[in-house]
Amino acid sequence: MDGQLIRKTLLEVIAERSTQGPGMFQSRSLLIEAARRLNLRNDLDSEQALLTFWHDLLRTGYIAWGYDSANPDPPFCHLTERGRRALAHLSRDPMNPDGYLAYLKSQVTLSDIPFSYITEALKTYNADCYKATAVMLGGAAESLVLSLRDTLVSRMSSLGYAVPSQLTDWRIKRVLDSIENTLELKKGQMPKTLLEAFESYWPAFTGHIRAARNDAGHPTSVNPVTPETVHASLLIFPELANLASKLEVWVNSSYS
Repeated sequence: MDGQLIRKTLLEVIAERSTQGPGMFQSRSLLIEAARRLNLRNDLDSEQALLTFWHDLLRTGYIAWGYDSANPDPPFCHLTERGRRALAHLSRDPMNPDGYLAYLKSQVTLSDIPFSYITEALKTYNADCYKATAVMLGGAAESLVLSLRDTLVSRMSSLGYAVPSQLTDWRIKRVLDSIENTLELKKGQMPKTLLEAFESYWPAFTGHIRAARNDAGHPTSVNPVTPETVHASLLIFPELANLASKLEVWVNSSYS
């Protein structure tokens, strides 16, 4: 059985029962209900996969043992603050890769390269490998930046404009700076909503993801990247991808 379906079903059961009292929020009842919905009967591999996902929720701090002072021990359990935040956005939270990817696809159509990086980022995030997640996210974001750069270079060349040397530099920071400087000169041509998004979000989104990737790639401490940082980066990525796509469309059609 598809592991993502098992995870999704377990999360749905947890979300439904999290406020129904200690009798409904116990490990056994949650797992039995998830297994019933998945029709897991005499399938040891799938049943153990369900148990593994349950363990991962405990291990990564989404669920903790005990419901209240009268029921402080297993099998009673409760959602942590981290768990409550995640389930509030279950359909698109990175802890639910299927929902996250569905939301991402609703926002933008990615090419194979950034999509491969973001799918691996979701796997490492849910495996509690946050430094790896930061690196994969950085690769996905860099692919978006380079695609926009290539579109801009092609458009400028077709119009007979001189292409700034920094725009074709191998260092991504110089490419980012050159993209901002080049598009800034044409901001009067941009639609207002696109201009506002570019000025407000482009440097913030790319800066956040790039900083996390750099922290992971230049080790100066044991834990250079926090779960909160990569969680924020994953939530930012669909918006960055959507903005990059809109900028590419505008450059191709209206940059002059």
